[in-house]
Amino acid sequence: MKDKKEQKYNNPFSAVYTGIAELFRKYEPAGELKPDDRLDGKTVLIDGASSGLGYAVALDVARRGAKVIMACRSGIPGKGEEIKAVSGNPDVHMLPVDFTDFNTLRRLTDEIRDHYAPIDILICNSAVVTRNSRQTKAGFDEMFQVNYLSKFYFINLLIREKVFRPKTVPRIVVVSSESHRNPDDFEWDSFGKYIPFGIGKSVEVYGLNKLYLTTFVSELSRRLNPGEQTEYSVLSLCPGPINSNIAREAPKIFHPLMKLVFGIFFRSPAKAAVPVIYLAASPDLQGKKFDYLFLMSRKEIDPKAADPANGKKIWEKSEELLRELLK
Repeated sequence: MKDKKEQKYNNPFSAVYTGIAELFRKYEPAGELKPDDRLDGKTVLIDGASSGLGYAVALDVARRGAKVIMACRSGIPGKGEEIKAVSGNPDVHMLPVDFTDFNTLRRLTDEIRDHYAPIDILICNSAVVTRNSRQTKAGFDEMFQVNYLSKFYFINLLIREKVFRPKTVPRIVVVSSESHRNPDDFEWDSFGKYIPFGIGKSVEVYGLNKLYLTTFVSELSRRLNPGEQTEYSVLSLCPGPINSNIAREAPKIFHPLMKLVFGIFFRSPAKAAVPVIYLAASPDLQGKKFDYLFLMSRKEIDPKAADPANGKKIWEKSEELLRELLK
């Protein structure tokens, strides 16, 4: 077991403290996002784009000239109209999706394939932190489905339906979290099983799902790029603590304090979006098979997530869950 001092993200208070502390550390930047890192002529698909980090990313890529597809559960069409007005880019589109519902992911993929493809850049951003366990229609915990399994399904579906631009190197950018380092190990025996939990374990469960996600992303790069040539750039990052609404389900008694702390110490969505846009737009990443950033600093992912044996195992277990669900 890890020493408790090393458990940085095992409850909401330690997670907030760690997030603040990390912002004051000095890191060597991996590169610089420049105003002339344009996206003219490219199509960018962003999920979870109606608020917070996703909205800030959508606005930035629209300003850089991209055709923008915002896949959201809410805010349609108002948020897209806002981005059109603020960015001056009329080529912004909103499509409905709910990451707790696999059927909507299938419909979204069909819509993109038939009317919006080819896609140059996918930015997987949607995430949720629930205050306790919550079972979806498919029988999974909501955090497991939204933060991991639906992403596994959606990304593979987009690849299988060939929505990415051919004869190029598309970029798949996945927003993860440094909390993927916190679990001692994978919980293979209970993988995908709905196990009730309370608020005391919500951040711990979130970290476990981010470990699953980061392991998948690492394995995805290996599978998409088996040879010397880069077929897809698979890129991931932790944007750091953000002053957004991801913690909206925290007990209401803590909301005034959280609003104060987040407002003073956490970064705005616009600032937190910089490493996301860097991975999506910068020529520095051209031809890269895999990369991971924390803020704007390059880091190795946790060894558990980088282990090909774990990547193979999580891929097989995820396919098994989906096969049973979708047959």
